Amino acid sequence: MATGKRKKRRMMGEINVVPYIDVMLVLLIIFMVTAPLLIQGVDVDLPSLDADPIDPDQLQESRPITVTVDRDGRFHLSIGQEDDREVSADELMERVADALGERPDSPVFVRGDRNVDYGSVMEAMTMLRSAGAPGVGLITEPPQRRSDGGGG
Repeated sequence: MATGKRKKRRMMGEINVVPYIDVMLVLLIIFMVTAPLLIQGVDVDLPSLDADPIDPDQLQESRPITVTVDRDGRFHLSIGQEDDREVSADELMERVADALGERPDSPVFVRGDRNVDYGSVMEAMTMLRSAGAPGVGLITEPPQRRSDGGGG
């Protein structure tokens, strides 16, 4: 019987994870940089009023049309679930008229910043009525409840 020397290779039970960590850190940095850019919307400081909330079922059944007037008097339009998009006065009337032509039962709302000129909000409401909106609702923030227990 020939007994030759066999080299036994030991199985390596470790995985080099450094490349995986590098890739994960790069992805983490990418997500941290892009996440704030994904948040879109218009910064509006709504007035606080105690009003009845809108029925969420009504908003699910129809595509609400929301016009936002920011503090500089610019118009932003949102139809259904789409994000607010800055529009000119002519484009606002055209797009609202098209949306109401497709779905005349769509609720129409105006959100006006508390610091905007009242005339800009009235201008938006007038344009919406001219575009065919049968009625226009105003969106407000609910009032902040006092947490100190004091009376009002």
